[in-house]
Formats: sequence, C-alpha cells, structure tokens
Amino acid sequence: MKLLLKKLVDQSREWSEYGNVASYIPELAKINPDDLGISLYDIKKNEIYCAGDSGIKFTIQSISKIITLMLALNENGEDEVFSKVGKEPTGDPFNSIIKLETYSKKKPFNPMINAGAIAITSLIKGKDNSEKFAKILNFFKKISGNNKLVVDNKVFKSEKETGDRNRSIAFFLKSLGVISGDVNDVLDLYFKQCSIMVSSKDIARVGAVLSNGGVAPWNGEEIISRHISKIINSFMVTCGLYDGSGRFAIQVGIPAKSGVGGGILCSVPGKYGIGVYGPALNRRGNSIAGIEVLKKLSQELDLSIF
Repeated sequence: MKLLLKKLVDQSREWSEYGNVASYIPELAKINPDDLGISLYDIKKNEIYCAGDSGIKFTIQSISKIITLMLALNENGEDEVFSKVGKEPTGDPFNSIIKLETYSKKKPFNPMINAGAIAITSLIKGKDNSEKFAKILNFFKKISGNNKLVVDNKVFKSEKETGDRNRSIAFFLKSLGVISGDVNDVLDLYFKQCSIMVSSKDIARVGAVLSNGGVAPWNGEEIISRHISKIINSFMVTCGLYDGSGRFAIQVGIPAKSGVGGGILCSVPGKYGIGVYGPALNRRGNSIAGIEVLKKLSQELDLSIF
C-alpha cells in the first residue's frame, strides 16, 4: 500500500502548478504550493500508511465544519440543528451569500457552506467562548486520536483581520434570526476552529471513524453514533467539495470534505479513512493535486461507493 501511495503522489505532484494557494488569507499565501502528501488508515488492519508530505502541518479550515456539526448534533439533536440549516446542496461557491436572501426558508442551504457552518458554530454550548472552543478542540483531539492539536494563532489573526465576507454573512444570519448572541463572539469561535493545525494523518483518522460507523478503530470507542456518522458521510457526498461535489462524486465516488488550507478528508465506508494535503487549489477552492491523487487511488482500489 505504501508503495502504491508513493507512486500516486509522484504521478500527481505536477498538477500543483495548475492551482494557487488561498492568498485571500494572507498567512496561507506563504505556504509551499508544491507540497503533496497522503495518509490512509486501514480500519480492518488498524494500520496507517503514508506517502509524500504527509507529516506537514496545515490549518484544517473548512474540514472543521464536519467536526462542529458532529458536536452540534450530539448536543442539540437533529430537530434543533436542522431548524437552523438545510440539507440540500447549493451549486454555489462556499462563501456565497446570494441564496440567503432569495431562499424562502431564510436559512443556509447546508452546514458545509460558510453560512451554514457559522450557524452550526453558534449552536455549540458553553458559558463563554473559551469553554466552547475547549469543547470543540477536545472533541477533535478525541476523534483524531491526537491530544496535541493546537491553533495556529497567526492564521487565526489573519482570518479575523480579513474575514469581512464571513462577517457580513454572520450579521445577515443574525438579522434573519438564524443565530443569536454576539456575532463577533460567534465569528471568533468560527475563525479559531478553522485555524486548528493538523496533518494528513490526523484527518485520515477522523475519516477512519466515519468509515467505521462512528467507532474509533484504534480503541473501539464509539465517539459518535452510527446515525450521526451516516449524516456526516451523506453531507460529504452531496456538499463536501462545494460546487465541485458532483464532479468529485463521479470521478472519485467517496464521501469527502475539503478545506482551503489544502486538506481533503475522505471516508471509504467499512474500509479506509484518507487524508490528503496539497495546498494548491483549483478555482472551486479544492486541492487540485489532492483530487488527482484520489482519482487515481479510487481507480486502483475500486473505492467508489456508486
């Protein structure tokens, strides 16, 4: 498996030159666009295989949306969560706000776009932001099997200083009654969750939990219910790569969630959790070389669920 992964990384690395790093967040503009790595967690063998730049740390960005969604579902239940966000793909970019005003139900279409993710973050319970973030980080440590996760404070500050579009989304959500409380507190929490540093190994382990029905394969602990695991996998199939989700479903065919930090988390039900890192992005905000690696891997191992 390790040799296969190395071959696919080597074959796909050249695709990085056709993408660009997420320069609208100044700190992310400093990343090496040629980095490319993959980690694959085999849940049956309880073993992880890595190739390329798999150990490089990067900020999780939008992959954090599935973490907070799991936590919100655990704490609030489906009825409350889906009274705030919908369940349908949009076909729009991840930071689009256009349908917030035109959609008759006056709520974000799904939890994977920024508007929906901000609404989900607002549902995390706690007496203050410190307690809420500690809850998010501790949950993430548990589901990734890594108790050393930390925030990249430079990226957090960079996102906070330049996140005017997310700020406008949040205030619009407040005006619709989708979120309550202090908008700036919600945004700080959202920016901070996006700035958690991970490696491809960390997100591969999260993918392994999702592929194993919510149970951590390394110790047998049920971290989320099988039902919540199915909800997350379903959203990843339909919305996980924004307006590139349909193309990814055809070309790769597995549940996945991307982030503009260059990560892609994948879950192959009953088999693997996969984490890919490649910071050069296509125009939809997804890792261009990372998608190429996953296309080749899916073909080699017949991974498509369709």
